[in-house]
Amino acid sequence: MQHSTISTDLQRILEARHHDPFAVLGRHPEEDEVAVTTFIPDATEVTIADGDRPMQRLGPSGLFRWKGAAHDLPQHYRLLWRDAAQHQHVSHDPYTFPAQISDFDLHLFSEGRHWHAYRFLGAHPRTVDGVPGVLFAVWAPNAERVSVTGDFNHWDGRYHPMRVRGNTGVWELFIPNLEPGALYKYEIRNRHSGEVMLKIDPYGQAFEQRPDTASIVTPEDNSLWQDRDWLEQRRALDWQHAPMSIYELHPGSWQRGPEGEFLNYRELAERLVPYIQELGFTHIELLPVTEHPFDPSWGYQTTGYYAPTSRFGSPDDFRYFVDFCHQNGIGVFVDWVPSHFPKDAHGLARFDGTPLYEHEDPRLGEHLDWATLIFNYSRSEVKNFLLSSAMYWLEEFHIDGLRVDAVASMLYLDYSRTDWIPNRFGGRENLEAIEFLREMNTAVHAAHPGVLMMAEESTSWPAVSRPVHVGGLGFDLKWNMGWMNDTLDYIAHQPVHRRFHHDMLTFSMLYAFTENFLLPLSHDEVVHGKQSMLNKMPGDEWQKHANLRALYTYMFAHPGKKLLFMGTEFGQGIEWDSTQTIDWYVLEYPLHRGISRLVADLNRLYRSSPALHQYEFDWQGFEWIDCHDSEQSIISFERKSDHERLVVIVNFTPVPRHNYRIGVPHSGAWREIFNSDSEYYGGSNLGNGAGSLQAETLAWMNRPASLALTVPPLGALILQPET
Repeated sequence: MQHSTISTDLQRILEARHHDPFAVLGRHPEEDEVAVTTFIPDATEVTIADGDRPMQRLGPSGLFRWKGAAHDLPQHYRLLWRDAAQHQHVSHDPYTFPAQISDFDLHLFSEGRHWHAYRFLGAHPRTVDGVPGVLFAVWAPNAERVSVTGDFNHWDGRYHPMRVRGNTGVWELFIPNLEPGALYKYEIRNRHSGEVMLKIDPYGQAFEQRPDTASIVTPEDNSLWQDRDWLEQRRALDWQHAPMSIYELHPGSWQRGPEGEFLNYRELAERLVPYIQELGFTHIELLPVTEHPFDPSWGYQTTGYYAPTSRFGSPDDFRYFVDFCHQNGIGVFVDWVPSHFPKDAHGLARFDGTPLYEHEDPRLGEHLDWATLIFNYSRSEVKNFLLSSAMYWLEEFHIDGLRVDAVASMLYLDYSRTDWIPNRFGGRENLEAIEFLREMNTAVHAAHPGVLMMAEESTSWPAVSRPVHVGGLGFDLKWNMGWMNDTLDYIAHQPVHRRFHHDMLTFSMLYAFTENFLLPLSHDEVVHGKQSMLNKMPGDEWQKHANLRALYTYMFAHPGKKLLFMGTEFGQGIEWDSTQTIDWYVLEYPLHRGISRLVADLNRLYRSSPALHQYEFDWQGFEWIDCHDSEQSIISFERKSDHERLVVIVNFTPVPRHNYRIGVPHSGAWREIFNSDSEYYGGSNLGNGAGSLQAETLAWMNRPASLALTVPPLGALILQPET
């Protein structure tokens, strides 16, 4: 047969434009026989290996055909071919396998209600009719043709065109005899413009290391998890009344190998866990470990929403990391970014040649601050993509919770823009994003009791951490950005001026229990010219360290869960630089060792004292003693549990206060159980000693008894009754 007589359908196969290759390729009945057609662009000869049936070339095109009796032709026959270099290949014909994804899965996905879309979208090793291979599936509704390309077919989109599943926009193909480890991308031809794009798999579970970007077929998870006890305890934990102290870190710059190389997830676990145990933190929080192309984005510009970044190892290496933490009593949170994604040509942007995951109108679809694109939360399949991603991290990696980044940017249509489009009621609220957040939090809590969802939300949006059924967004915790900003502004003032800014210390208690707050001193506060935590403090070296010790004591005594970023726990002197490790060498110096010891002791005190953690979200756990002493820049308050009361006094000036009288709830013996000015922490060791302090029956500050104390300079005391 000459090339000129090739049918229109075959011509479309040759041109890689056919939307339904199964209608042409594979086996098809023809009169009383069966015809087999295949297209292998570089083949010089092709034989059906079963029965040794040579196929006829259809011109010089790579098309081959056989026709004959089918009584002994297997349903899934093998093709044997030689390429131009005379290399021999053999494989089952992909176009003999029926569609694999169920109509029910596709229906739920199209409605945005499939919590586990990652189980059929993406690339999955599978055995079909006894034949091993990989099932590929991708959503690209505006494509004319989608092909799987990879290192197994010369990255040529003509080899493996996919079938589209009705009007769902989902394309699928089972490629037999393919194994995990194969590199692949999707070649997509837009039906309107004819534009051809090469895209990574949105549901890909592993990727090459940057700058390479191919998706990698991953094996099924065969990990032998050892954290069952942890997961059972997590499910039963009354977390609101339990201590939670989080160590936030960037895996690429916490520590590195001897040649400056990144640590593997396994190495990181084995170095990190003993350190966290020594410091007493209950959890770690990782800056995004979702795959990302650009190191300086720290992971916040995500391209792989289902893939732990290959910078630090494989998905199984990351599973080891989480499992190792859990076995050693440490929880793991990860940052997760459903608010925006980068414009990289190989990623989600204009995925099928149209604004698919993003909005078409840049007034809705682009973050000007970050030069990124905003998800179109009104599209069911996009919402499903994100919801399924959240479930994936919680289920496949046993993550204990997600810290959702930039929630404020999701809530407001006018976030950081002057040109914006109001919602259907004329307001500035992003109604579709709000609905997505509520649906996500509801689904996560229903499926995984004990998992925590945390919002980085910097505005006064109400009820962020209140249940959906009472009108809230459904998060468990909200980052207290107001407390952080006010406190850091206050502490930056010279002590002599702090009396004029005293309300910045006390204002947080006006709203402290309107949300379930977490107090964050995070990575965002020690970059981009904001200086390190230590260098935010005014004064000479001694005063800087004393200020920082007082600040941390105030933080751990203030209601709310706690978070410190790596390096701040020992007073790193320079800003965080993600291109190098934190300055571990400063621990050679006594003042920095003192900060580290203080943080460890604060963690232990916080965890062992119910007064500091039982009622962190309720007035029942807090009471001011004196919030008005602005002239001396001293605050004092009680922290309370059902069976314990502690008194906290913080002096934010370098002037020691002798015979400072403070009201206490009862007379009798009290003891100083913590002093941030202890010489053990690098302080001047001014305080009230290790012995008993006798409270007099002298009413003071609306309390029946009082103590006369020595309050150290730039220091904090915590007192406990002895009986």
